[in-house]
Amino acid sequence: MRSTLTDIAREAGVSAATVDRVLNNRPGVRARTREIVLEMAQRLGYIAESPNGAPPRHLPGDVIRLDFALPAGTNSFIKMLHRQIEAQARSRPDLDVHIATIEGFNPDGLARLLQDLRGRTQGVGVIALDHPTVREAIRSLSANDIKVVTIASDILHVPRVAYIGIDNRAAGRLAGYLLNRFMGSGRPGKVALFAGSLSYRGHEEREMGFRHILTEESPNLQIVEMREMLDDREKAYSEASALLERHPDLAAIYNVGAGNTGIARALKERGRAQSIVFLGHEVTDGTKDLLLDGTLDAVIDQNPRVEAREALNTLTHAVRGLPYELHQPRLQVIFKENIPEI
Repeated sequence: MRSTLTDIAREAGVSAATVDRVLNNRPGVRARTREIVLEMAQRLGYIAESPNGAPPRHLPGDVIRLDFALPAGTNSFIKMLHRQIEAQARSRPDLDVHIATIEGFNPDGLARLLQDLRGRTQGVGVIALDHPTVREAIRSLSANDIKVVTIASDILHVPRVAYIGIDNRAAGRLAGYLLNRFMGSGRPGKVALFAGSLSYRGHEEREMGFRHILTEESPNLQIVEMREMLDDREKAYSEASALLERHPDLAAIYNVGAGNTGIARALKERGRAQSIVFLGHEVTDGTKDLLLDGTLDAVIDQNPRVEAREALNTLTHAVRGLPYELHQPRLQVIFKENIPEI
């Protein structure tokens, strides 16, 4: 069981109020008393001990600088996440939060941005391409004692504090399960896949999960094309338009990334909005309208409010050397009848 302020106070021989002042870096406590309280808090596991046995560099009450690197572009989910980070940061006087946007499919540019944060920040949250230059930049941040979390799309084999987001492979399998139910057991049909970029591990994992479950349970469904749209709705529109010309008997579309409104425009212009099963990701103003008019059949959602909260909390606790129990966003399916407030 985790120790409490009362436990620390009892073992240190001081009051709980004194412990609270020390841990929140408030004045009015003698230096020696402060040392005793911090030593006892470390011994009881309330705060992490630094490698040399000294108190943590950043105590509760210190203002911590955090930086976030998010993709630029028309991706509505990213914009919602951006707004949530800003809004929640405004209510945290202990945090100094900065957000940079960068062309999301340029790994070298992202790597340079991350490298430039060395010496300027204490924690970084990033939606990152899984690319060698980006991995090396994250390793460099960690080597400089900067805490890193990946958001929405993970990168393996780097010293990150945590990944914050849904299980993307499970999301792809869920999409395949839904498609099988919408299509009806044994009904043959052609299926098209759209993705932002498979350089995002999250998009690659969704595609993998989708393909696996169709192979296992729906051999009657044939994936005829896979297109990358760079999360751009105009590119999504042109790719979908060309796809519908090549495959007039197309039965279903699964969009792994953004650009749903572009695909929907192509479907509506050709009178196919009600005849093609269309599955996508993220509840936004655009996808909400498409659910209501029946163009989108279902949306697999992750909650940007939760992801922003958990990113801020995880980084803050990591910088301070405090334990934190991460609460991941839930993977949920949204239909016309259960659209949440956004």
